[in-house]
Amino acid sequence: MENHGPGSVAFYLSGQLLTEDYYVANKLAKGFIGTPHVDTNSRLCMSSAVAAHKRAFGADIVPGCYEDLELADLLVLAGSNTAWNHPILYQRMQAAARQDRRVTVIDPRTAATTDLADLHLKLRPGTDSILFNGLLAWLADNKALNSQYVERHCDGLDSTLAAAREAAPDVASVAQQCDLAEQDVATFFQWFAATPRTVTAFSQGINQSVAGTDKGNAIINCHLATGRVGLPGASPFSLTGQPNAMGGREVGGLANTLAAHMDYESGADRHRVRRFWQAPNLARGPGLKAVDMFEAVHRGDIKVLWIMATNPAVSLPETARVREALARCPTVIVSDCVPETDTTAFADILLPAAGWGEKDGTVTNSERCISRQRQFLPLPGDVRPDWWLVSAVGRRLGYTAAFDYRSPADVFREHARLSAFENEGRRLFNLTGLTDLSDTQYQDLEPTQWPLSGASSRPVARLFSDGRFSTSNGRARLVPIRTILPSRQADAGSSLVVNTGRIRDQWHTMTRTARSPRLLQHRDEPFLEVHPEDLTRYGLVEGELGQLIRGSNRFVGRVRSSTGQRPGEVFVPIHWNGQFASDAIANALLEPVTDPVSGQPESKHGHASPGPFTAHWHGRLLTIKGQPRHWRTDYWSQAPLESCVSWHLAGGKIRDWPAQVSLWLGGEPQLVMADPARGVFRAARLQSDRLEAVLLVDAQANRLPDIVWLAGCFAAGALDENRRRHLLAGRDVALDDIGPVICSCFGVGQRQIEAAMKAGYRDVASLGRQLHCGTNCGSCVPELRELLESDRVESDRVEGGMALAPE
Repeated sequence: MENHGPGSVAFYLSGQLLTEDYYVANKLAKGFIGTPHVDTNSRLCMSSAVAAHKRAFGADIVPGCYEDLELADLLVLAGSNTAWNHPILYQRMQAAARQDRRVTVIDPRTAATTDLADLHLKLRPGTDSILFNGLLAWLADNKALNSQYVERHCDGLDSTLAAAREAAPDVASVAQQCDLAEQDVATFFQWFAATPRTVTAFSQGINQSVAGTDKGNAIINCHLATGRVGLPGASPFSLTGQPNAMGGREVGGLANTLAAHMDYESGADRHRVRRFWQAPNLARGPGLKAVDMFEAVHRGDIKVLWIMATNPAVSLPETARVREALARCPTVIVSDCVPETDTTAFADILLPAAGWGEKDGTVTNSERCISRQRQFLPLPGDVRPDWWLVSAVGRRLGYTAAFDYRSPADVFREHARLSAFENEGRRLFNLTGLTDLSDTQYQDLEPTQWPLSGASSRPVARLFSDGRFSTSNGRARLVPIRTILPSRQADAGSSLVVNTGRIRDQWHTMTRTARSPRLLQHRDEPFLEVHPEDLTRYGLVEGELGQLIRGSNRFVGRVRSSTGQRPGEVFVPIHWNGQFASDAIANALLEPVTDPVSGQPESKHGHASPGPFTAHWHGRLLTIKGQPRHWRTDYWSQAPLESCVSWHLAGGKIRDWPAQVSLWLGGEPQLVMADPARGVFRAARLQSDRLEAVLLVDAQANRLPDIVWLAGCFAAGALDENRRRHLLAGRDVALDDIGPVICSCFGVGQRQIEAAMKAGYRDVASLGRQLHCGTNCGSCVPELRELLESDRVESDRVEGGMALAPE
């Protein structure tokens, strides 16, 4: 700060922080150090929704509540795979099914959520604004707008409608641009017009785009023009991607905002925050957003970077350049609950921060509901909560009075007081009713929605229902979406459009979830999912390894064929990192291009050249825990099991396995089988009849056995003669192989489900009664239905073929 100014210091925060952590970090950085360069990984998931809300409503406000997802007669899910990413909400949506209710899913992929859809609009990536501009124009042409509502409560309809007509004049134009059937487009438009109770829930498929803010406003425009905002069962609804993304928005976690929903652009707001905090060094203007912040680190403008509860070496686009930036930065501070991540490898100072179960504080969800997070595990060793760590640094820097917090309750009360300070109804974010909570009341706080304008005020479930908005004139703004930023198309015949996203049982960059064996049962290695047509076009083979190349960056994973993919596109999961796979960082395939309004990076439309991964051998290695190694092979991925660690391996160079096997097994094997002519080698190492390690190598990946039985051998203690005899086979031939795990909750495999279907269990309910699959979290239900449908189609085909066969 003395040598280079406060702007040489930056903070990169996370939606994993509790609100109290977030608040103290922002106060220290923006208020007392005086740096504006404070941003959050929430920039990567919902900042476009924030920008869209502010343009339309005048404030970052989600008007509706979760109940609206159930009350809606038309539920539109845009870019939101809720079945896997918001499974509890998805179950509520399922439970709300009724005869007069329709669901439209807008997604380029057939994902688990489309199981809920009455209509699936499988549009060309990047054309969401075209669809909703077309909807607005169609509504106007068919006299389906709420003209009275618009006249009383909205500005900008004429210019917005003109822009919509220019971009998408009719159904045929929309269908052509979005690559949809005209009838499907017309059906969606008719349903929207005819259904007053409509909710459009949108998430990362909308936000993570170079035009994410425009897409959000295109959706909101349609709701404003029909008067469907803040009413029961009728609202646009942004579903956030992290547990406390909303809490971070409340305290100014984004680089372009101040605490308590105040803004740098307002001199009155800056003066108000400065006086409340008694912080004469308050930053004077917006700071650098995530992508630009790390570019400034790379240039050397930022000398100190404090990263909390996130893994930017994996999660940001152009990961190689991010890693170069971290390596160049003179001082990198990382606060985390996991010691070894791709980012902590660059830390000069590593602070042991409390994890979720060790913390005490609050979070706010997508419907503005504040909930208490209560600590249920003791703090181990030197571990401390993030608010405590930041406060300690603040005191050592000389700001003792400002950071003299004794508990998270102290922080929360101050956060609530700032929301109420000189508010007088100007800002909807208002926690006046919580400013005087005692420690006991804070501990016992029940979930409650803001605004809470007084001690006796009742939580408000919906906002803007009276047509009064947070703009200077109280009127909402329809935003013309004139320039539809064209998505970059992949080179025909040489590359695929890359779409990245989450899978069912993993979270972000899997620094924590990958340590849970159960969560890796469903997908235990990185993969790339393509349409069957692209298998032939690019020489890919389902079940074999494939690769995607962008420049010097590479992604390697197991090929999965899916008709749910559009031809010419590929889906890869965002989760794998350098701790768990050799080359599987999805963001290495993405360029650092961002939305010009929100600064949110494009994560749904990269491009890469596909091809097979050439391997002369494939292997599975299982070792006892306590032997973590990154084996020097061309491809590897690891997954923890209950009693051992499992590795997928492959290489392009033939190895002398008999000579090298002791290195791989950690000692000489007792059991060896080699068949060089077939490229087969298998070896096992035991100690006192207990299995220590086993290596299975084959020239063909599809000949390697499933490792479920082998994994059980590590937990069995001393092996009996039967188990020893089958070790090199990799399975007990007398036992049935359960196949890939479909239900992680109860460890139910695909072959078990297929056997049950053959035995007459032909629906989800009966499969659940027989095998328990689908009866707990419900996330596997869409896959169960897919298996049932495949079985039905195959049965119909066989029966039809038999009927046509000659006698």
